[in-house]
Amino acid sequence: MEYGIFSHIEEIDEIEELLHGAEADGIASVWLTQGFGHDALTVIGAVGRGLSRLRIGTAVVPVYPRHPMALAQQALTTNMLIGGRLVLGVGPSHPQVVEPCWGMSYARPARYMREYLTALNGALTQRVRFSGEVVTARGDLTIAGDPPVPTVMVSALGPKMLELTGELASGTVTWMVGPRTLAELTVPTITAAADGAGRPTPEVVVTAAVCVTDDPGRARAAIDPVLGWYDDKPSYRAMLDREGFARANQMAIVGDAAEVRAEIGRYEAAGATTFAAQLYGTPQERAATRALVGELATASASAGATGADF
Repeated sequence: MEYGIFSHIEEIDEIEELLHGAEADGIASVWLTQGFGHDALTVIGAVGRGLSRLRIGTAVVPVYPRHPMALAQQALTTNMLIGGRLVLGVGPSHPQVVEPCWGMSYARPARYMREYLTALNGALTQRVRFSGEVVTARGDLTIAGDPPVPTVMVSALGPKMLELTGELASGTVTWMVGPRTLAELTVPTITAAADGAGRPTPEVVVTAAVCVTDDPGRARAAIDPVLGWYDDKPSYRAMLDREGFARANQMAIVGDAAEVRAEIGRYEAAGATTFAAQLYGTPQERAATRALVGELATASASAGATGADF
């Protein structure tokens, strides 16, 4: 399993420091959210140059307000700027955002995502001819220089989304998904769908809030106001219920370094291919968490180089 960092975008200079620091420390990937602040793909194109190894992913770009040809154009440009290291994570967002904010219908999101991915995959080749029930994309892009096509991943949680992701994308980027759900639902469903479509084994990227601390009660209480937003969102509520959690803050990985390391290990055992930690806590706790991620990344890379199990 590889290790990464999952982060919101607040100050662009801080993201540049994060990317360069992660590469220097042997961390495999950095995953950036797309909310109502800075545009993630623009930031990645601006500060992701000058790196040689680090994969940089969006987690995730909402598809409803972005036509697939427009997103393909932006993603191809960004990927060219950073030397082909972009992972384009996309997702449907939530009805509480799509309908009141963008004035669009959230009816049958799995159908929308299936059509969107079909059109997006075509547009990423710079030639698309697709007409569906709800998505139409017909035309050619003219980006010079033979831009590399980014890896496409989806924030697939439920069975229908996992199935279509296995058929049409390279993997899933999860949030609020625990080890039990990963082992019982996520990995077997997406893998079976990929096998049926003749695609390679899909990636399963887990993102989770993590805090290395000697005061877990205080740390978890501090995380609660941030993660509480996810308590009643249907797609996340279903994931919490599968783990037996009443509150989203129970999904956070909180404890001393040994406890956190052991809990992260449960995700690897469940089939995750990448674990990306969102750092929480005091500055000292965030630094300790960041150091642990670096240690895990170094150990994983060393084990991979020697062929040892880890």
